[in-house]
Amino acid sequence: MPSTLLHIDASARISGSTTRSLSAQIIDHLAPDQTIRRDLADPLAQITETWVNANFTPSDQRSPAQVQTLKQSTALVDEIQRADTIVIGLPIYNFAAPASFKLWIDLIARAGLTFHYTDTGPKGLLTGKRAIIAIASGGTTVGSDADFASGYVRHILGFIGITDVTFVVADAMMVDADSALTNAANTIKTLAA
Repeated sequence: MPSTLLHIDASARISGSTTRSLSAQIIDHLAPDQTIRRDLADPLAQITETWVNANFTPSDQRSPAQVQTLKQSTALVDEIQRADTIVIGLPIYNFAAPASFKLWIDLIARAGLTFHYTDTGPKGLLTGKRAIIAIASGGTTVGSDADFASGYVRHILGFIGITDVTFVVADAMMVDADSALTNAANTIKTLAA
């Protein structure tokens, strides 16, 4: 059982969300000692030129204003650094991940904190963690040519060092919701605690 779990929901829908329901079922199944909750329906601050300039200023040279500009991002990085397991409820919107999730990624993918560059290319710093992604769609089949979400999520998590990634899939819900939910529930039962 994971000792600390980061639970992220990216659905804009608070009620009636398949991914919120699935991610909650995963949490119940894993029964972690501690859960850090991050709901991306609560808007994150957009990245601005001020943020970029603060981020690229060496940490020991940042002004108090720059530290404040990066405060939310630094808190998000701290959450994922503390977690052993990350559970993400991720709907597919228009064939891709929601903008709120992309913003979260942009705020946590920080050189020197979650990855760094080497002579052979980037190296993720968040190794030894696992991620479980509850992914759902209305019509897009996960893994198809029209799915620009699952491959992105696997790639970006690998970029920051998280290569143990499992998908709990409830796709093409508008075609056959019952089968999609049954398949997802069966996958959850097989997850190691």
